[in-house]
Amino acid sequence: MAQTAAAKKPRTSVEAVPQLATLPERVAVLEVKVTNIDEKMDDLKQDLCDNHSNIIDTLKAMREESTAQHNELAGKVKDLEVYKNKWIKYSMVGLAFAAGAGWIHSDLSTILKFLGL
Repeated sequence: MAQTAAAKKPRTSVEAVPQLATLPERVAVLEVKVTNIDEKMDDLKQDLCDNHSNIIDTLKAMREESTAQHNELAGKVKDLEVYKNKWIKYSMVGLAFAAGAGWIHSDLSTILKFLGL
């Protein structure tokens, strides 16, 4: 029973003195750690700003490329529409000529044979 009472003995000022002697050292170490954390936070903030500007530059370049591609594609589509409209116009003129010449009757099979369909 004497051992359990000794184990639960409260700390005395004699035991606290060595811990108080190291307190300034502990505080100094803690201050250094806080300073290092502040420096690392500043580095992280700078890295985030750099990444943000790099992303913005990349997005601007992608937008310019996309705009150029869309303009090129729009030009090609316009050329195809002009080509299609030209041939539709020629086909209409041909059909009008065929109707005027009397080639078109109620029987469409001869027209289909003539066109190769």
